[in-house]
Amino acid sequence: MSGARALWQALLRLTRRPWFGPLVALLVVYGFFAALKPETFLRGMILETMASQVVVVAIAAVGMTLVIVEGGIDLSVGSTVALVTVVVARALVAGVGPGVAVLVGIATGLACGALNGGLIAGLGVSPFIATLGTMSALRGLAKGLAHEQKIDAPAQGLDELMALAPRGSPWLVSPGVWIAGALALAGAVLLGRTRFGRHVVAVGSNARTARLCGISVGRVTVATYALAGALAGVAGVMEFGKLTVGDPTDAPGLELDVIAAVVIGGGSLSGGQGSVAGSLIGAALMTVLKNGSMHLGVANWVQQILTGVIIVAAAALDRYRQARAGAVS
Repeated sequence: MSGARALWQALLRLTRRPWFGPLVALLVVYGFFAALKPETFLRGMILETMASQVVVVAIAAVGMTLVIVEGGIDLSVGSTVALVTVVVARALVAGVGPGVAVLVGIATGLACGALNGGLIAGLGVSPFIATLGTMSALRGLAKGLAHEQKIDAPAQGLDELMALAPRGSPWLVSPGVWIAGALALAGAVLLGRTRFGRHVVAVGSNARTARLCGISVGRVTVATYALAGALAGVAGVMEFGKLTVGDPTDAPGLELDVIAAVVIGGGSLSGGQGSVAGSLIGAALMTVLKNGSMHLGVANWVQQILTGVIIVAAAALDRYRQARAGAVS
């Protein structure tokens, strides 16, 4: 009897997790499309395809989770990804090996993130304004480096990062999916199990109190944005692996997809709350919705409306949870 009660209490605790609602929504949406299109959505191929499609957003969403929990926001993710594809392509064209090109791409993303953090922590510019400015500046830099055209480059094996696994392969999915999973696990451990993660939550919950407790808010801010930038750099490498070109106009609106994934997954734009697991669920939910709508022949403008409704509903739910928590306390 006690075992049953413990199980029931564990289930109740699970339902109180911010990501539980999005998980239920994901299962319901997938079940809906599977019922309407069983010949497509009940096949393993569609799952593998959707897993590959979510890689770029998922990796960037891990970094965005850290930023939003810290109380910030990053509108420059799409521009960073585009810039990284250009940098990787130019490095490969110059004869640099793929390993070095990947490191240069990630370093570029890290530098972009550190720039954002420096503007916010050093100059006191609000995260929205600072990253809005870098969103434009980095996009312009990408166009300048590419001379306003796509750069065709030898993939040198980087295209295999996003290639579907051959039939019978023990890996089941593309290498990019495994990399995204490993980075998500590392991000979850960093946020939930380390001193730095506790500092990120503390700063996002109340920066003034965190400062009084001896936490260096400026250092946490710069480190958080730098990590998010490095993850955007990895996402840019994956994007190059998918496109095999450096495209300065690539990933328009990616930042909205990434932010939406975090918010849908239970992240609070007020800071102090969010989880990597929830962000991954949010990214998966949007991917399933887009694929299902496409297979049902739903117009693109209707898909955009549905995505907007989901984002607003998730934000409204977040406000409701905060108001309820305040009333209880």
